[in-house]
Amino acid sequence: MDFNDTPEEAAFRAEARKFLEANLAPKSGARAQAESSESDFMKRCKAYQKKKAEAGFAGITWQKEHGGRAMAPIFNVIFGQEEAKFEGLSGPFAIGLGMCIPTMIAFASEDQKKRYVGPALKGDEIWCQLFSEPSAGSDVAGLKTRAVKDGDDWVINGQKVWTSGAHYSDYGILLVRTNPDVEKHKGLTMFFLDMKSPGVEVRPIHQMSGGSNFNEVYFTDVRIPDAQRLGEVGQGWQVALVTLMNERLAVGGSPGPDYSEAMELARRTPAPSGKGTLLQDQAFRAQLADWFVSAEGYKLGRFRTITALSKGQTPGPESSIGKILNANRLQDITNAAIEAEDHFGIISDDAIAPMDAVFQQSYMWAPGLRIAGGTDEILKNIIAERVLGLPQDVRVDKGVAYKDLPTGR
Repeated sequence: MDFNDTPEEAAFRAEARKFLEANLAPKSGARAQAESSESDFMKRCKAYQKKKAEAGFAGITWQKEHGGRAMAPIFNVIFGQEEAKFEGLSGPFAIGLGMCIPTMIAFASEDQKKRYVGPALKGDEIWCQLFSEPSAGSDVAGLKTRAVKDGDDWVINGQKVWTSGAHYSDYGILLVRTNPDVEKHKGLTMFFLDMKSPGVEVRPIHQMSGGSNFNEVYFTDVRIPDAQRLGEVGQGWQVALVTLMNERLAVGGSPGPDYSEAMELARRTPAPSGKGTLLQDQAFRAQLADWFVSAEGYKLGRFRTITALSKGQTPGPESSIGKILNANRLQDITNAAIEAEDHFGIISDDAIAPMDAVFQQSYMWAPGLRIAGGTDEILKNIIAERVLGLPQDVRVDKGVAYKDLPTGR
């Protein structure tokens, strides 16, 4: 592994840092974002995204005809490393630019690419991903939302859930069932649609963290032109795999307090014995050591990936384990920190809670990271089967038409 930038990479890093220092404030915790309304925050996000696109940092690896720079993936990694040091204004566009638009680029017509890619890159239009359903989360291929052909249109009826950002999105990509007479993976088709279409209803889900970023989305006789189909009829699973792989990459390095923040809390917190601080407690020190080893192992794995990207190579299997490691470590750290804060652990107000309530706020959404982009169990199966070459799990639904699958009724 080479831990140093090449001259070209160092020059790009300096260029990125100069742009970020001119357009973003340094990261200052959760309180700054909480002080503004969602509408004000979205205006700031869109203004920043436009500047980012104009400066050539919004689609670094995309081809130039799509508004990108056609640079190697390592430069996208470098910009992400630098951007993470500043306030976060890219969040509303992460799903669209990280998952939806790459799918559009791969499967949409040339006219559609010209119409939709540019506005998304500049932040003028926001996209969401409509996959999960109440009975089809980890098993996305088990979805029930139905599309029936009617002339040149498809009529959609059904429900999606846990759709991030649907309440402020302009467009979405939608995976539906078009043929129940074949195996569940073979009867799916992908579309894109205007989220303001008649029959689309978005209901925000109130979360225990106080936010409402997730949504239920209902479709009642929604008409989508066949021209808005992505890929062939019945080939939706193959199209969806493009989106899902981008999703798992996007959530793999999710931010949150790590061992260094836990160590800082331990320095400030009295030990349970009443002697010294929590940092001197042997049981807590053992937890810190475990978190440190996990974090350093992941960091070195990332360096291996970055080195491969820098040399123009394909990353190895180490990139498959990041989400499992990080999501579980974050949940462990936040849980341990809240317990260590004793009765102060129940306070999530960042104005009075220890360390600006960073552990409380992360604790609320940490379990979701173990679900988003594939549950722990799904990802462990992927690693076992595709990386280690172990036998597949037994599948009782193999060769069975979707309509014939037992429903538990």
